Amino acid sequence: MTAPSRSVAVIGAGDFIGAAIVRKFAGEGFAVHAGRRNGDKLAPLLGGQVTGRSLDARESEDVAAFLAEAESIAPLDLVVFNVGANVQFPLTETTDRVFRKVWEMACFAGFATVREAARIMAPRGAGKIFVTGATAGLRGNPGYAAFAAAKAGLRAMAQSAARELWPQGIHVAHLVIDAGVDTEWVRARVTERIGAEALAAQPDLLMPPEAVAEAYWALYNQPKSAWTFEQEIRPYGEKW
Repeated sequence: MTAPSRSVAVIGAGDFIGAAIVRKFAGEGFAVHAGRRNGDKLAPLLGGQVTGRSLDARESEDVAAFLAEAESIAPLDLVVFNVGANVQFPLTETTDRVFRKVWEMACFAGFATVREAARIMAPRGAGKIFVTGATAGLRGNPGYAAFAAAKAGLRAMAQSAARELWPQGIHVAHLVIDAGVDTEWVRARVTERIGAEALAAQPDLLMPPEAVAEAYWALYNQPKSAWTFEQEIRPYGEKW
């Protein structure tokens, strides 16, 4: 087998969106280095083109080391920041600790990822850095003060980075997922809200993780003459 000529690093390679991104780019011939908080859960993904380990994305030194590992496998061509941190608490029940932790996970960790990726990519004037956002980054809904603040900060940071790095040949993009992604947790919540029969009658209500991976693949393949910074994706039946 020919060794991959380019590598992809996925920070936040969880069971659903992250895993779908890993599989998509590994299937396209990239070496993929996957990181998540509980590295033992990466076992189903590892092997072949995929390596990975435990990673605390809130620790910038760990992020830098992780990206250096991907670079050592093959030139780092794409970094995907996909850490979630979606929590819901009434405002008066949102503790200082929760707010700070969510900000660290969804905003600071994204900053550290983009910065360390840029340090690797800037000297060669090429590379891509994609950040997973959410509707909360565009508007804050009741119960999501911590998550909205973190995602809004992540979006603003990515936009600033894009304006700085695009002229250097580095494509920074922010993907807004305006939908419930089809995970066990989301499916349970939606079923509780509308009922199993209503959910079964709307098979496209939830977004498959693979659809997110395909959106990233499309962004990856954009020519320099038509780069996208922010793309919103949602199922066709989603109200917006």
